[in-house]
Amino acid sequence: MGRFLDLGLFIIASGLLLLGSIWGLWIAPPEAMMGDVYRIMFVHVPSAWAALMAYTTCLVASVIYLFSGKSGADHVAAASAEVGLVFNALLLITGSLWGRPTWGVWWTWDPRLTTAAIMFFAYAGYLALRGAIDDDRRRSTWCAVVGIIIYADIPIVWFSVKMWNSLHQLQSSPKTMDPAMVTPLRIGAFAFLFAFLWLVRRRVVALRLRAQNDILMMNEGDPR
Repeated sequence: MGRFLDLGLFIIASGLLLLGSIWGLWIAPPEAMMGDVYRIMFVHVPSAWAALMAYTTCLVASVIYLFSGKSGADHVAAASAEVGLVFNALLLITGSLWGRPTWGVWWTWDPRLTTAAIMFFAYAGYLALRGAIDDDRRRSTWCAVVGIIIYADIPIVWFSVKMWNSLHQLQSSPKTMDPAMVTPLRIGAFAFLFAFLWLVRRRVVALRLRAQNDILMMNEGDPR
């Protein structure tokens, strides 16, 4: 059953990514001010949403672990942080590619960009911490606490364009966009959602197998 679910998620995500790419590149009209440069938004915005969703999942799983002590919750937290970091990197890269022709620079210390970069390095540090602690219980507990603490940056990222005089535009929504641009953005959002679910499921399985292998090695007296 799990294999069929994973296959289904992969097929749906791939199909939506292909459809969204075609729609965003060739069907959606050029933007009045930016022309074709804006089309990177169909990847940039969904990657931002997917990163925030992944980090929120990490937060929820971390809280569940602290209350339940279940290793499954810890695996979900770790997997979500890993996948979120990938989407976070894509967010920063596509933002820079859009910023160069639009703002004239690859990077500027704008509040939205700065807080998004802090978010990336915070979760990179979270994953580094996971790799630095050998004891399973201690690693899971410490990382759960850190996963909760560093989430404080997420609402700052979201509201940064409203709290400060940010160069970055406000959040896009169907109300602020041409209707012809809404459809490919929604397709991209669902594509990244299914990609997120598939990637997290695969990483959780890998982490579970690694944990089982560690227990087996320990029971057999392997010095590793």
